[in-house]
Amino acid sequence: MTPAALTDAPNDSLADASAKMWQQQTGSLLVMDGDRLAGIVTERDLLRFVGEGGDPAAVKLTDVMTKDPVTVSDTTRLKDAAEIMFDRWFRHLPVVDSNGKVVGVISLRDLLGLVARSFEEPVALEKLTGHKLVRDARIERVEAGDLD
Repeated sequence: MTPAALTDAPNDSLADASAKMWQQQTGSLLVMDGDRLAGIVTERDLLRFVGEGGDPAAVKLTDVMTKDPVTVSDTTRLKDAAEIMFDRWFRHLPVVDSNGKVVGVISLRDLLGLVARSFEEPVALEKLTGHKLVRDARIERVEAGDLD
């Protein structure tokens, strides 16, 4: 888990959020309404908006963010968090404490780092040939319009 990149300005533009993500080298920003997590905006949101012809300087985060995002507790088992991320196609998952206060974000990069360090024997990439790539499944979902 990494510290959350936060913004307390739901009225910031998507361009502002993009600049903050670049400066902080993160793929998501948590949008706060005071102490409450109001939403999350990700680089995928930016890509979709721009890909559809939108001007990121002309839209507010509140109009493009995922409102009331799924969160996990800081006591959630890593396996359970990873399954939520895999099943829901999330690359970033906010983590909250027992009072609902944001304490961080777990990302695919965090999970991949843990996986990489857990291998005792190297697995050759050639052994993965023939497996359906996650990217291919994602493209099928995009083409089918199944984006949640």
